Amino acid sequence: MGQNEWLNGYLEAILDAGKARDKADNKTLKNSIRKKLDGDGDDDDIVDGKLKFQTMEIVSKDKQSVKIFSPTKYFVEEVVNGFDEADLHRTWIKVIATRNYRLRNNRLENMCWRIWHLARKKKQIALDAAQKLVKWKIEREQGRSIAAEDLSELSEGEKEIKGDSTYQTDSSHTHTHISRINSDAQIWSDDNTSRQLYIVLISLHGLVRGENMELGRDSDTGGQVKYIVELARALANTEGVHRVDLLTRQITSPEVDSTYGEPIEMLSGGSGAYIIRIPCGPPHSYVPKESLWPYIPEFVDGALSHIVNMARALGDNNGGKPVWPYVIHGHYADAGEVAARLSSVLNVPTVITGHSLGRNKLEQLLKQGRLSRADINTTYKIMRRIEAEELGLDTAEMVVTSTRQEIDEQWGLYDGFDIQLERKLRIRRRRGVSCLGRYMPRMVVIPPGMDFSSVTAQESSDADGDLKSLIGTDRIHKSPMPPIWSEIMRFFSNPHKPMILALSRPDPKKNVTTLLKAFGECQPLRELANLTLILGNRDNIEDMSNSSSSVFTTVLKLIDKYDLYGSVAYPKHHKQPEVPEIYRLAAKTKGVFINPALVEPFGLTLIEAAAYGLPIVATKNGGPVDIIKALNNGLLVDPHDEKAISDALLKLVADKNLWNDCRKNGLKNIHKFSWPEHCRNYLFHVEQCRNNHPTTSHLRVMPIPEEPLSESLRGVEDISFKFSVDVDVVKANGEPDSASGQQKIVDILLAKANHIGKSMNHNYCPGRRQWLYVIAVDSYSSEGSPAEALPLIVKNIMQVAGSESSQIGFVLLTGLSLLETKEMLHRSNCQVKLEQFDALICSSGSEMFYPWKDLVADEDYESHIEYRWPGENVKSMLLRIAKIENKAENDDMQLSQSSSRCYSYIIKPGAQTQKIDDLRQRLRMRGMRCNLVYTHVASRLNVIPLFASRAQSLRYLSVSWNIDLSKVIVFVGERGDTDYEELLGGLHKTVILRDSVEYAASDTNMHTEEALKKDDDIVAQDSSKIALAEGFDVHCISKALGCFGIM
Repeated sequence: MGQNEWLNGYLEAILDAGKARDKADNKTLKNSIRKKLDGDGDDDDIVDGKLKFQTMEIVSKDKQSVKIFSPTKYFVEEVVNGFDEADLHRTWIKVIATRNYRLRNNRLENMCWRIWHLARKKKQIALDAAQKLVKWKIEREQGRSIAAEDLSELSEGEKEIKGDSTYQTDSSHTHTHISRINSDAQIWSDDNTSRQLYIVLISLHGLVRGENMELGRDSDTGGQVKYIVELARALANTEGVHRVDLLTRQITSPEVDSTYGEPIEMLSGGSGAYIIRIPCGPPHSYVPKESLWPYIPEFVDGALSHIVNMARALGDNNGGKPVWPYVIHGHYADAGEVAARLSSVLNVPTVITGHSLGRNKLEQLLKQGRLSRADINTTYKIMRRIEAEELGLDTAEMVVTSTRQEIDEQWGLYDGFDIQLERKLRIRRRRGVSCLGRYMPRMVVIPPGMDFSSVTAQESSDADGDLKSLIGTDRIHKSPMPPIWSEIMRFFSNPHKPMILALSRPDPKKNVTTLLKAFGECQPLRELANLTLILGNRDNIEDMSNSSSSVFTTVLKLIDKYDLYGSVAYPKHHKQPEVPEIYRLAAKTKGVFINPALVEPFGLTLIEAAAYGLPIVATKNGGPVDIIKALNNGLLVDPHDEKAISDALLKLVADKNLWNDCRKNGLKNIHKFSWPEHCRNYLFHVEQCRNNHPTTSHLRVMPIPEEPLSESLRGVEDISFKFSVDVDVVKANGEPDSASGQQKIVDILLAKANHIGKSMNHNYCPGRRQWLYVIAVDSYSSEGSPAEALPLIVKNIMQVAGSESSQIGFVLLTGLSLLETKEMLHRSNCQVKLEQFDALICSSGSEMFYPWKDLVADEDYESHIEYRWPGENVKSMLLRIAKIENKAENDDMQLSQSSSRCYSYIIKPGAQTQKIDDLRQRLRMRGMRCNLVYTHVASRLNVIPLFASRAQSLRYLSVSWNIDLSKVIVFVGERGDTDYEELLGGLHKTVILRDSVEYAASDTNMHTEEALKKDDDIVAQDSSKIALAEGFDVHCISKALGCFGIM
């Protein structure tokens, strides 16, 4: 083929060009090429689904960085993106065939081979992704069919409803009717002014402050920061809301301003709105969001402490009863996980907002074909992010989205949400019919609000205000022009033309280059209008990121290509407070605002432009569809169609009647996107969610009592009582007999100590405990029974406490059942008694017993974890989904033990079992929310409620017993059950006992490959809260505790 001749010659030409470089530079070039060809690199090298390599090579010259042209990199970009795999392969064959042994260019042959291999690898990645998607869709359809089959039979309640049109459901058995999205009835009633609500918002990453926000400083500090701060202000100003806390990470790094290290910041303009900064992770480092995952448990514990303290403080003015949050709202995946954890401790309704979603990003990156799934996960921690989003769906009552497209095309990719199943379940709830243990969160569209305080009444009513009167020498108003106006107009030869305005980051996805081509190709549009591109701030294009500098370089080339000098403005700098002035300038010139992004999740700039009276042209992909439908003030275009873009712009600029109609419609309907409207709509939906959610009345925060009497008597030989008691003991002469009275008191106290379970069953708690020792060592034999070493470990840990035992409480945290725990301690000769424990948390955190309450299960805890527990409905379902493919029946697993909150299945030795993550995925697809734990060396599977886990049970105790989590020591082995990693993170201290666990569930590879990859992001490797004991004898344990300054 002719193309092959061109390729062959081009290869030789660029290789000859490389010979002119010195040896050292050649080595650098080879390494760089190898890195690109081997698949290493940044996603900034991907533009519009194509490979993008730097064509400028940085070399050192006179101690300065100089960029020179790299022909090889240019070749790789042009050839891989521009030619078919077959052409590349033919070129390689021809290179070999047309050269003899002496003349063959090995470098040329090798390069052809490597590029051909890269193209094949790209196709293979796409094929693998397609196969994985097909498998996921098949599993989703199976889940739908099973759910449809289970839900198809009408219950008696449904039959009555269908048979009697006048039937009214009993309010005690049904949930409040949930209105449809965007209904006019969905507003917060004015009758709620007497309510005093406490709302918690969470936005973990980025630089968050109330004033002078540094938007665009980095990828973590963008529109989400502005949105969440303005939402906090607006909610605090809403009638019925008493306080709003915005929780974020405290950053004391010298890299950022000191205001980000202030623990509390009151937001101006919002009485009762506060930014609360929680210490989390490295205290003196600014950590990007991809690296924050190991510190999430730390943030959860710090946030929990703040919320509990605030609930008590607010309760002081409410009769002493704690005022729990009305709702906890997590923004983005990381904050969504925090909200889920807090909700499962406090039993408070959870709302999440994704902002951007991991599965959607993963799908886009895989389609581009530049990075493998493993490379994507390494760079973006994408699997950890997706699991956090799935967890958010598990616990959320409501998911707030900006557009319907976000529901259908983004959340629809998740295991935990199926729009068809959600509609079925919603109908059944309305009818008061059982959903058979299934649940799907409610998706609601509530567009972000906007602060219109900077929009003056004159702008809303006065359409024109001739620009000449404002900028001409005979201008009426003598006040100086805004500086940004001068900065923009200096680019134009005729600043009086209508101005087409585009405002975005210099990101390839924003599609600014297509807009510029459309403008350059349309001569009538060029004659009629100017174009202004506000693309962030820059000092030097070469100092920008690869993708941003590439966009700007292309912009400059296109301006030169179409000779657009005097018609296009691209100022280097602007400040955030100057953005309103930019909109005003465009409106004064009777201009148009355009957002030509390839995909726009929402489009807040479109609302801002409409507020200043600008008609809009926007991409038809994403949120602008809903915005223009609501405002009726502009046109939608295909972002890939240059002619459609230019035609739409020309239509609005040339037709003044249409321009005026769009302006008036936008100003008339803009109130739909105001913050007050947003907040009323938001609070209405939250109230509906609370009607479906259990209250937090069962979570009792005990006041700190006096030290229990039994503890006071331990180790006391000479009792000296310093309090008076009423004792009816006197001498014969009528005087009190102090000796006899004292003896009677001792007898009474000893009797109380002997009957501790009966005498203090309501008032007991750790009291003045200074520390809580939690024993969570998963030590089993190879058969799955408790190892002989486990009782000895317990005894040694208790022995370490020694004389301080009265100040230390002990908790056993295990996957064993209560019966197995009793047998384990009874068989041993370690003389450890159940009465020595303050609490026994059994069955992987689903059951809690207090020895001082005669080992009766804690009913409050049972009620606490009941939320979304499928109960009997999950029994048969689990056996169906756990069946291995191509196997007729599941005879490898059978139910062994069951309690009200735990189903325990025995797995036959040597049996093939599903991975824990596959089982959880299949349950999610069927609308069932549970925790699954392989324990007893993977010979037992515990199915427990969503809110139950060993890690969460500790947080529950810390709240109900008033114990600071930093005063909790958790003892674990080097490995354990499949929930082992969850015990390692948080504010508590962890002691890892070496050689205490010989066999563990983790040894049997019970997690999927993708889940194992995200395990590295669960615990910080450099944590100062983890100590390693060389063994589990008393000396080793004492030495490890010394790392925390305890012993």
